[in-house]
Amino acid sequence: MYRIARDLAFSYGHRLLRHDGKCVHLHGHNARVVLVLEAASLDAGGMVADFQVVRTSVGDWIDASLDHRMLLHRDDPAVTALRALGEPVVALDFHPTAENLARHVFEHARDAGLPVVEVELWETPTCRAVYRPR
Repeated sequence: MYRIARDLAFSYGHRLLRHDGKCVHLHGHNARVVLVLEAASLDAGGMVADFQVVRTSVGDWIDASLDHRMLLHRDDPAVTALRALGEPVVALDFHPTAENLARHVFEHARDAGLPVVEVELWETPTCRAVYRPR
């Protein structure tokens, strides 16, 4: 089995409405995403996947849809107020936890046709969430 990993980074803001601590308030993170891809055999070029293809198909999507945006649950009352101020808000169907964001990136990579097996999302240098399907 062959395995590669590609790191990507983005900055985002969020808050967790159902949180009992500080994360209930609007705040931001500089996230690091590690995509892990795996294949039983290599392609004709001797690769699991081209690192630049991973960067283009996932990194460009992150840059366009998550980077420097406020990621909020669609029911968050701040969505309307921030949009009225012209702020870039992404209203999600899920709570924007590190765990859910890791799954969100994984699903995009999978849907882009990459042989992704795991996504780590580092919310801070010491806190990370990992998503891998069963």
